[in-house]
Amino acid sequence: MSTTNQSNTNSLSFLLMGIPGLEALHRWIAIPFCFMYLMTLLGNSLVLLTVRLDQNLHQPMYYFISMLSIIDLIFSTAVVPKMLGVFWLDSREIGFEACFVQMFFIHTFTAVESGVLLAMSFDRYVAICNPLRYSTILTSSRTIQIGLMSLARGAGVMTPLMCLLTSLPYCTSRVIPHSYCEHMALVELACADPSASDLYSLIVATLLVGTDSVFITFSYGMILRSVMRLPSQEARLKALRTCGSHISIILMFYIGGLLSMYLQMFSFGLAPHIQVLVADFYLTVPPMLNPLIYGVQMKQIQEGIFKLLGLGRTQDLTS
Repeated sequence: MSTTNQSNTNSLSFLLMGIPGLEALHRWIAIPFCFMYLMTLLGNSLVLLTVRLDQNLHQPMYYFISMLSIIDLIFSTAVVPKMLGVFWLDSREIGFEACFVQMFFIHTFTAVESGVLLAMSFDRYVAICNPLRYSTILTSSRTIQIGLMSLARGAGVMTPLMCLLTSLPYCTSRVIPHSYCEHMALVELACADPSASDLYSLIVATLLVGTDSVFITFSYGMILRSVMRLPSQEARLKALRTCGSHISIILMFYIGGLLSMYLQMFSFGLAPHIQVLVADFYLTVPPMLNPLIYGVQMKQIQEGIFKLLGLGRTQDLTS
């Protein structure tokens, strides 16, 4: 009888609370999230179109930036539309399968983005520390292969976790105290021991983030050493400016992710709505800021966007 009840429960749906304690403000809270989502769609689509249409940007560095834009678009679209439905329409119900699909996309593309950021640091390392071999080491086909390997790695490590989570019976409650199907909030609803999935997710997160961050730190350490040896101050500034946008995005990604994860694991006496808001902003703010950072700090993409918008000639006339 209990087995039947558990299987029936797994065929039901979950209910997303949104932001616990701030339900009365949901309609107003939705406005900035809607704005950030629209800016994410606009900014990342502009970057993709610019790299696609401008032949001068058909280089490995810009291919990696395009991958980052695709990840940000998928990332945001997996979360924000449903979040806005909860905030504006009180559409809190999400199907059992849809909930885990959403979670799969969030965690998989978090791992993919970490891999792409690692690849971008390697790209800058080769370009600055070994420029004569850059075109032979990082060809267009090899760049695409690296992107596909990052995708395969992300999907490969997250598929077992999803299998472990979907096999758990969820019979204590259907209400998820979150704006989306957040892993730790959902596991608390299981009426069986989730230690296997918890251990697996901890090991995977530690290995992925730890390994990637160590190699990224090493790459930029070598880059900094090479840059300081350049004879020209102008050359040093140009190299540092090129890496500045990458470092900004890397810090935002890893620091934001660790902060969100630790606040979910340990409350530190904070109100539940603060924990949820931090997690929500982590999934929505970086995808919006990434194209802005590239647009401001990378002259080639900035010029490409001006050309795409038909502002190149006007800018030439005024300069």
